[in-house]
Amino acid sequence: MENFNIHYNSIIVGSGPSGLGAAFKLAENSNQSILLIEKKKISSGGLRNDCKQNYTYPVGFPFEHWEKEEADELLEEVKQHLNPKMETRLDIEKYIQRAKKLDVDILAIDQAHVGTDKSSELINSLIDKLKVLGVSVALETQVEQLDENKKELTLATGEIITFDNIILGPGRADYDWMQEQMDRIGVEYKDNIVDIGIRVELKEENYPIVKEYYDPKILFPNKVRTFCTNSGCAHIVREKYKGYYSVNGHSMSKDKKPNKLVNFAMLKTIRLTEPVVSGQQFGKILGEMVMQLSGGSVIMQRVGDFRLGQRSKKETFNNDLYDFKPSLSNAVAGDLSLSMPAKILRDIWSALKKLDSIVPGVLHPSTILYYPEIKTYSNRPQFINKNFCVKEGYYIIGDGAGTSRGITAAWSSGIRAANDILNKS
Repeated sequence: MENFNIHYNSIIVGSGPSGLGAAFKLAENSNQSILLIEKKKISSGGLRNDCKQNYTYPVGFPFEHWEKEEADELLEEVKQHLNPKMETRLDIEKYIQRAKKLDVDILAIDQAHVGTDKSSELINSLIDKLKVLGVSVALETQVEQLDENKKELTLATGEIITFDNIILGPGRADYDWMQEQMDRIGVEYKDNIVDIGIRVELKEENYPIVKEYYDPKILFPNKVRTFCTNSGCAHIVREKYKGYYSVNGHSMSKDKKPNKLVNFAMLKTIRLTEPVVSGQQFGKILGEMVMQLSGGSVIMQRVGDFRLGQRSKKETFNNDLYDFKPSLSNAVAGDLSLSMPAKILRDIWSALKKLDSIVPGVLHPSTILYYPEIKTYSNRPQFINKNFCVKEGYYIIGDGAGTSRGITAAWSSGIRAANDILNKS
């Protein structure tokens, strides 16, 4: 798109699930002029990478913002647009009973999975539907800044556009841009929560629960949990953040040949208090430390080496007990204990030992632990109402605002913000 109007009733920044949820709700229920702005060629984040969807409260829905009844209602609306094909969940009672004995909870969640190789097709189809509904879509378009006194924004090209309402859903990766805008328009916020953890990679035969439950949601003591399990054709990737790399997991659709590997994150939620109050900065410091120790990459360590208290070396990734190749080839063999804070490592290792009792085989010597996986989940703006309004005509939604943790809840937060605009018009 090249030509912009000088004014829109509603502007939505970010074409992730929160932005799409808001755009569809507004477009289908009003005659507003709507502009959807995305700085990349295609939406990034969870919708693009793997596209795993959870349809059971409370997964993805922070308790401080959501009640079950409303979440369930909006999830039905999300289904109408994403048309999920639910994964089969078989009998997992034996795992649930083992977990209970260890003070561990396994949540039974309705899930759907698209796969990284199929997600672009889904995203493009959603954008095309919005265009048919009359939404103006500006891809590869950067919002430079909001004006502190007027309802207008400036693009990186220098163009100025005014609006009646603006919905910001830029996602977690643009937390610093979001903080700059909140500072400009006078919105108070907190940034004191971050998830720090590892990504575990192992042979599927050593984690057979994935045969019965696609993405097991397992909650351990000390605020540790599993997150984003991938199987079938599963790979670990390295993602670039500002100043460091974080690992993440992907899986392809069932059309792709399986590689018989599984990966999942083990994350510990950290809530910071004074004097260190920025979760984003804390995560960045840890990520930068790994960059120093690894020579500019991420670290991997075999469980066999970790248990022996010795670092992994390139030559220890051999064909003896270590009988599969790491899917992330540019990870550097090293020692997690040199770079991860002891308290975090202790709680994650304790959780892994419990998991090995629930699903024996997890801690096979060949299992690989990659570090860091850092989820700087959100700024937490001070909202003036329950619909994520931060000042009259301004809304901040999605994972980057702490209103959600995942695709379906982010989409739901977009619906809620849009409903507020519709009710006021």
